[in-house]
Amino acid sequence: MFPLPGAPRQQPMDPSRLQAFMNQPEGESTESTALKPSNSRQSKRLFVYNIPQNSTGDSVVSFFNLQLNGLNVIHSVDPCISAQVADDKSFALLEFKTPNDATVALAFDGITMADGGDKGLEVRRPKDYIVPSGSGEQEYQEGVLLNEVPDSPNKICVSNIPPFIPEEAVTMLLKSFGELKSFILVKDASTEESRGIAFCEYVDPTSTPIAVEGLNGMELGDRHLKVSHASIGTTQAVGLDMGVNAMSMFAKTTSQDMETGRVLQLLNMVTVDELLDNDDYEEILEDVGEECSKYGKVLSLKVPRPSGGSRQTSGVGKIYVKFDTEQSATAALKALAGRKFSDRTVVVSYFGEENFDVDAW
Repeated sequence: MFPLPGAPRQQPMDPSRLQAFMNQPEGESTESTALKPSNSRQSKRLFVYNIPQNSTGDSVVSFFNLQLNGLNVIHSVDPCISAQVADDKSFALLEFKTPNDATVALAFDGITMADGGDKGLEVRRPKDYIVPSGSGEQEYQEGVLLNEVPDSPNKICVSNIPPFIPEEAVTMLLKSFGELKSFILVKDASTEESRGIAFCEYVDPTSTPIAVEGLNGMELGDRHLKVSHASIGTTQAVGLDMGVNAMSMFAKTTSQDMETGRVLQLLNMVTVDELLDNDDYEEILEDVGEECSKYGKVLSLKVPRPSGGSRQTSGVGKIYVKFDTEQSATAALKALAGRKFSDRTVVVSYFGEENFDVDAW
């Protein structure tokens, strides 16, 4: 219904289709229109800070796979598939096979790598991560404690549990805040040894914030518990509002909470064929760099090209520009958005600087 700016519309839009989309009845049809967060690459990514200065992508991947392999909550081998380390070694961007793998890895926040000194790793979700809408597909039966805890706004992570504390004692502690729907203590699958981490969800969602507040920092054995929402991000509501809010957040179009930055993403400017031709590619770099430098100092310009014979390489068709200041980037955004480039209307949005630094398109 809504083609790219500048593209010819094949046929007149039928207003009744838009009306029908907006007036969908609540229930299954509404759920089907929901943006599926688990399909997003951001749900499978984590940023890791305080990594040792001698870290490489391979060493970070090996470290996290060493922690995750063989756990009873990991359903594959080597769940961490890649790590891109920033040039200044200040952080790494990790990608996992599934969103659940990333959630488990997030629980290792504070762990130290070899030769990393006393400072623990700081593990964080990307800012544009969206929490899955819920675990409604799980059927709860009274008195039956499920041992699968899917990602949801009400999933809780309890870490720093002394390894000698038995599973029953942990569940008893959690049940003092409400009836549990699901619970699993993270163990080494072969030795049954506790790794000091547990995930759970309460039957009544109102118990979630009470438990997080009541348990976080509690002294247990010789340690203090760390209790938090396992899926941290923008909580989705079910239905159209969720889809619109999530999409507007992805497009960075929310007027009040727009997060600015020094990096811009330019869309609808180049085609794959132009990027394949070396002369065209050099001309594009020169033209874009010259135009953008009118609004401030350009620190870096990246135009991803097709690689490995694939025309669908990530980031292809987009141009990324890093300015020296946010003011320059904002001035460029206001000036370039809606302009014509090769008879195509340019679409501009801000782009995460951390993602830009490690080419995470």
